[in-house]
Formats: sequence, C-alpha cells, structure tokens
Amino acid sequence: MPSIQTSFNYNSPTEIRRLLDQEGLGMRKKFGQNFLIDARARDILIDALPKEAGWGVWEIGPGIGAMTSGLLERGCQVTAFEIDEGFCKILHDFFDTNPNFTLIEGDVMKTWKEGRARPAPTGTPGGAPVSCYLLGNLPYTIGAALIADFIENQQFFQRQVVMLQKETADRMLAKPGSKNYSSFSVLCQSVYTIEPLLRLKGASFYPEPHVESAAVTMTLKKDINLPASFYPLVRGLFAQRRKTVRNNLNNFLKRTTEGTENPEFLLEKAGLDGKLRAEDLSLEDFTALAKIVEKDYNSR
Repeated sequence: MPSIQTSFNYNSPTEIRRLLDQEGLGMRKKFGQNFLIDARARDILIDALPKEAGWGVWEIGPGIGAMTSGLLERGCQVTAFEIDEGFCKILHDFFDTNPNFTLIEGDVMKTWKEGRARPAPTGTPGGAPVSCYLLGNLPYTIGAALIADFIENQQFFQRQVVMLQKETADRMLAKPGSKNYSSFSVLCQSVYTIEPLLRLKGASFYPEPHVESAAVTMTLKKDINLPASFYPLVRGLFAQRRKTVRNNLNNFLKRTTEGTENPEFLLEKAGLDGKLRAEDLSLEDFTALAKIVEKDYNSR
C-alpha cells in the first residue's frame, strides 16, 4: 500500500478497480459510492475552501481518499467520516502516517457528534457553535438529511463545499415562488449564503451515475438569531404545499399552542397575506412570523 498521498492515481478507473479487487471490495449502491475521477473538479472543490494551511476540515465520504490527499497536501487538518469498512482500511493504510489525518468510522448521521466533541484543531475559527470547514462529495441518499441535521443541531461551519445530486443543489439555491423552493431551501438559506460552484456529468465519476451532480458553496452568515419556533414553523407551513399559509399555520398552532392563537391575527401582525402559499414567502417573512408566534411556542 502507498503511504504517500500522491502515489495513487485517483483519476484512473483502472487503478481504482485494481485497488478494490486487491482488497476484495465492491461498490455498494446503498452508500451512494461514486468516486470523483476529475482532477480539475477536485481542485475546484478544494480551492473553494480558505487557502490557509492548518485549518480544520471535516470531509464527508472520503471513499479511498482522492480529496483527502488534496486537503492534506494543502496542510489542512482533516477529520474524515467514512461508513465503508473496506474503504476505512484503505484510508488508514494511505494516511495514518500523516499527523493531520483523523478517521471516524461509521455512519456519519450517527458519528458526526463525535467529531464535534474533539478539540478544535489549532487555527480553527473560534466561537461556538462554529466548527472549522466542511468538504464532501455527499452520498445522494443522505446529502439533504445530513445538511439539515447539522443546521438544526447548530453544527455550523465557516464554509461548506458540497457536491450533491443536481436536484438537491437546485433546492438549496431556489428562490421564493420557484418550483424548487421548499422548507429545505429556507433551512439552508437561514444560516448560509449559498452560491453555485460547478456542475458535473456522470462521466466525471466512477462508476458513472445516471444523474447530474452539482457543487455549491455555503458561507456562514453573521449574527444568526432565529427564534426557537423558526424551523418547526417552516416545516409546518410547507407541510401541505397546496394549502394556504392560513390553513397550514392553523394546523401548526393547534399542535404547538393548543389552538390558543388566531392565525389571522398573527398573519396580520406579520404583514402577510394568508391566501399565499409557503412557497411564496421569503426568509424574512418566515422570520417575522416566527418571532410573533414565539411567545406561545415557548410556553407549550
């Protein structure tokens, strides 16, 4: 096994296949395993992170270490999360001699809090709950759920650079009134400024997926101060997309305040038209309404 990150050709499907065969490994569809074999694309993703050496980076789904190698070459302190036991063995063989490499094995949906419990690397931006940076060619099966889990549990990053299925990226970037605008759009945009980075066809990956992929950058906003009711309210107003804000708010209030508040009164105070649908509301609209319902929400 090579011990130097640059000694393996991550751009060659033949070399990747040979390594997997040597280790008796196959690609597991349930984990959404597709290696990014486009060196230019990998450089774009890594270069979208800050350039200073020594910054702590969480890497989700490193596979056999193509982007891990690039991060370590740039002097980053990498905490990688990998679920596949066979890939974990390869990662240990490739990178354990590098003191800037840490591997957390298992399902990242269950293990990421272990990473948060570890001391922040030297140079990592301070100020809880912000924690370093994140890079990931995220498995399509968990990409949206993982990002949502981070946000709702206040695991924030100064910047995230993530590759996802194009449709998921479109939802993250969507504006009010568009067909892709959803509670996930509002969730992401509530704490991050999101920008498109690049789009890739299936040929940039091995094995080649049957979907298009897209990468986005997520830069943490300053002075985040959302009411506790914000995320539950957003989910509630999007619960039935065809229903009006008034109807969905009424159902939300019945669950959270035992129906003690009049939805019409709250909407009027927020300056919102109850005949609109959730997809018509801006982030500022959701925030204003959440602040108004906050008192009763907190007293439930």
